[in-house]
Amino acid sequence: MAQVTFSDVQKAYGAVHVIHGVEIDIADGEFVVLVGPSGCGKSTLLRMLAELETISGGEIVIGDKVVNDLEPKQRDIAMVFQNYALYPHMTVADNMGFSLHHRGASKSEIKERVDWAARILGLEPYLERRPGQLSGGQRQRVAMGRAIVRDPKVFLFDEPLSNLDAKLRVVMRGEIKALHQKLKTTTIYVTHDQVEAMTMADKIVVLNGGRIEQIGSPLDLYDNPVNQFVAAFIGSPSMNFIDGHMEAAQFIAGDARLPAPAALPSGKPVVYGVRREHFRLDPQGGIRAEVVVVEPMGSETQVTMSIAGQKVFGVFRERIAAQPGEVLSLGVDQVHTHLFDAATGLRLAA
Repeated sequence: MAQVTFSDVQKAYGAVHVIHGVEIDIADGEFVVLVGPSGCGKSTLLRMLAELETISGGEIVIGDKVVNDLEPKQRDIAMVFQNYALYPHMTVADNMGFSLHHRGASKSEIKERVDWAARILGLEPYLERRPGQLSGGQRQRVAMGRAIVRDPKVFLFDEPLSNLDAKLRVVMRGEIKALHQKLKTTTIYVTHDQVEAMTMADKIVVLNGGRIEQIGSPLDLYDNPVNQFVAAFIGSPSMNFIDGHMEAAQFIAGDARLPAPAALPSGKPVVYGVRREHFRLDPQGGIRAEVVVVEPMGSETQVTMSIAGQKVFGVFRERIAAQPGEVLSLGVDQVHTHLFDAATGLRLAA
């Protein structure tokens, strides 16, 4: 195991710069997820760490060694790809042991390591099968097994679950997290799916346009986003945003007045942010919200509403039977609300 450090890391393709001075410190044994929209640079960072892309500037350190000019085999990392990258003509056992065979390990050592990994991943019944005889989830386990038999300092995962169906993704998320808890190997995981990031990470790095927007624990990013981009990206579904302005400690949007977490100069244009679970029914006279759609989910009710002509979403433990066009009276706890500068998107108050 080892710590990993990105220091002022940059990447350019000719005159086009795609990574702009990224700084990340990853502790030994930590599970870090790089998350962001397509094209934000997360896979490029991972590929530079694996030496599949050259670094244009800065330093990457694994343990106490700068690895900028080292070949992949000298970095002691193992990577799991989105498309599994298995050899179709080899058995599961041969795929898992291929890297050890390539390094000149003995047959007994290869068998011992492959059997150990197969036990951890539940692959013992499939060792003599070929990849074409396996399901998508089983092939992904084989790819993971091929990585762990090497006992690397760092595991790299590049969107490993994107080819799986929704139900299997949930299962595999749990398996990857359990594997990390068992092996305690430093892990860097790339995804565009913020649900994967929230459920798996010790620490999340939110990227946008080749720059870091925020680094923190999943709940810290969820509760304390530094800007509107992070607030929108972290959390499923996204945070509600309402455009309006301030009057002392109240937020005004049309005829709606909402409690704000801080007083700001009157007339200042801001964006009000509140997550859907922080709305509550308030029959004593709260915010008027016109019902657009009601979706009963059994344990909760999801409601699409309009506040001052702007669409918002709420989720309630109550079973709501309101019809479209009816008005609900809502309350909101200002402790869980956010104000963002309308021009810059930066959070103004927690």
